Amino acid sequence: MTNNLTAEKWRISSIDILRGLVMIIMALDHVRDFFHIAAMVEDPTNLNSTTPALFFTRWITHYCAPIFVFLSGTSAFLSGQKKTKKELSSFLLKRGLFLMVLEIVVVNFLIVFDPLYRFIGLQVIWVIGLSMVLLSFLIYLPLRVLFIIGIVMVVGHNMLDGFNYNNMNEIPFWHAFFHQQLFTSYADGRFFAILYPLIPWPGVMLLGYCMGAWYVKEFDAAKRKRLLLGWGLTAIAAFFILRWINVYGDLVPWSTQKDNVMTILSFFNVTKYPPSLLYLCMTLGPALLLLIWLEKVKGSWTNIVSVYGRVPMFYYLLHFFTIHVLCIVLFFATGRPVSDIAAGNFAFRPNDFGFSLPIVYLIWIAVVAGLYPLCKRYDTYKMNNRQKWWTGYL
Repeated sequence: MTNNLTAEKWRISSIDILRGLVMIIMALDHVRDFFHIAAMVEDPTNLNSTTPALFFTRWITHYCAPIFVFLSGTSAFLSGQKKTKKELSSFLLKRGLFLMVLEIVVVNFLIVFDPLYRFIGLQVIWVIGLSMVLLSFLIYLPLRVLFIIGIVMVVGHNMLDGFNYNNMNEIPFWHAFFHQQLFTSYADGRFFAILYPLIPWPGVMLLGYCMGAWYVKEFDAAKRKRLLLGWGLTAIAAFFILRWINVYGDLVPWSTQKDNVMTILSFFNVTKYPPSLLYLCMTLGPALLLLIWLEKVKGSWTNIVSVYGRVPMFYYLLHFFTIHVLCIVLFFATGRPVSDIAAGNFAFRPNDFGFSLPIVYLIWIAVVAGLYPLCKRYDTYKMNNRQKWWTGYL
């Protein structure tokens, strides 16, 4: 009996560990946004100006959003094992709406620190919330149907690339809402952006929801590992084959560059907004393989990492607040005057403020490590107060 309970606990812990890993890596990208000297003037994936180290710093964080959305679907399925369909649907609807409001009211403020909300961006928390709202209605359908809907959205959405607008000023709101990023000014000095178009994110969440069926206690562990291995390798193979063919699956084809290193970077430089089929194959394929390994691996580091994975929303909000406050502190500590703030176009900082990439990594490590005690305390509180309704939202 003890061995069965241990196996059950570790099966679910593998999900928390993977989610914790992507939450930790996610912070690297946001630290880079706030602290890297070239963050405001250069795209780290622009092959004409980037370096391999800077490209990798951005590229590794590509794994965060799709894995988190995918595992959100898995968690929704597993939480539904203790609820009726109606209860689960109600919870997903309310939590989805909560996340959408949270994005607009809290996350936007934490990023820009502007109480007047002169910039409103719909980003990953918004699209997770909206995907949950859609999932709340779809869970009544059979898993097989949900799987087909998810596959169609993930595999087929790049067919919409041909309808994209070249001029952002011409993009209709409805098209931006579903498939193409939009930055627009809606009043004097006020801006609105759809940074995470909807499609195919609900499909990613649906596929994660379907995978949840492999993690119920009655499911054979050996079969789960075979399925994870098979689908993981299929996704990785699809990435390399389709990317090599260079015909479908990503908005931007790869091309030969000035040297072999840059050509390799071009090959892996896939589209995130919205996430292309190849982007999702590149990120979710390895994630499925990693889940196999995480069911077996044990160590003190997994206990630490899983803490971040059990309180992801608490950590997400706290890390943005911490990074932004630290940016302000270092801004003044480096001798910058208040007048320089007016030269900034994002998050309190002008374009010429920042540090080298090694310093960015040190700040990232310090931020993640510094937040661990608070995350650990909240994790303990959350586990001891599961009966409180609001702990399911944060």
